[in-house]
Amino acid sequence: MSIFSHPDFDNHEGVYSFCDPESGLKCFIAVHNTNRGPASGGTRFWTYVDDNAALTDVLRLSKAMSFKNAMAEIPLGGGKGVILKPEGEFDREALFSAYGRAVEKVGGQYITAEDVGVSPADMRVIKTQTNFVAGLDDGDAASGDPSPHTAEGIFRGLEVAVKHKLGVEGVGGLIVAVQGLGHVGYELARKLKKSGAQLIVADINSEATQRAADVLKATVVSVDEIHAQEADIFAPCALGGAINADTIDDIQAYIVGGAANNQLKTAELGTALMERDILYCPDYVLNAGGIINVAAEVSGTYDYSWVDGKLEGLRKTLQEVFDRSASSGRATNLVADEMARERLKLS
Repeated sequence: MSIFSHPDFDNHEGVYSFCDPESGLKCFIAVHNTNRGPASGGTRFWTYVDDNAALTDVLRLSKAMSFKNAMAEIPLGGGKGVILKPEGEFDREALFSAYGRAVEKVGGQYITAEDVGVSPADMRVIKTQTNFVAGLDDGDAASGDPSPHTAEGIFRGLEVAVKHKLGVEGVGGLIVAVQGLGHVGYELARKLKKSGAQLIVADINSEATQRAADVLKATVVSVDEIHAQEADIFAPCALGGAINADTIDDIQAYIVGGAANNQLKTAELGTALMERDILYCPDYVLNAGGIINVAAEVSGTYDYSWVDGKLEGLRKTLQEVFDRSASSGRATNLVADEMARERLKLS
């Protein structure tokens, strides 16, 4: 299949593939749009079923980053990197060094950061090969792990959604089903619990769910059942596609909003949620806190007051999405896409 005929190709400015046989590196870097500045987005390290699955992921994620950065009103474009996890044993430092060289070859059009499967230690290795990296835990403008800021943005956005949909202030007393307890999912769950929410959780990692049960007094269910819980909010915080043809009819929550990227398997599912009177919080609006924090680092002078102001801006943007959706009768994801394209000056 030609890249230009790929169903997820959206006039991407550049799509790069890199291979380093010695380290086992096979990766894609996609630059979707640089109208607002250099493309930025995390690098994902994952086991893909095949090359096409990885390519599909990088195309979709890079486009989402363009929309996310535009809706967050930060001076960055959208890009993404995905590394296909090698089979068997491999030298992790050698692999991420090779990836750093790949990022360097893109020549500053793409600034990488952390995503699923990548740690702060990996970022330090990448940094040895390129300066086009953020999310570091040392340096003059280091911002560290962006996960807490992502969780904070989601928490604030869910407060907006709860007010809009349920007419109540805050999440106290509400039931929230959290799918995925990684860095962002667990931090979000912790914030929700601290504010008085009741938690139902699921994760493939039994240690994570046990921790949530012990520390957050969460009820644990299977990953196959979390979406179908009787809850006020369903928060997908694992990988994409949580809302799909197999799960949508089972969702009982009034609100869907979480950390995962590309939560809707297809755009049409946003309309399906609306028709079921379920309020969908477009993922790239809700989960932009991490990239906002990265943008502060990229600026060269980290200023938390700027980050906090942008997080508050997300609340206003999300409310605008809800209001436009209500007045037009169109699904929130379609309204958000339209707004993002307006801000990117795309047709």
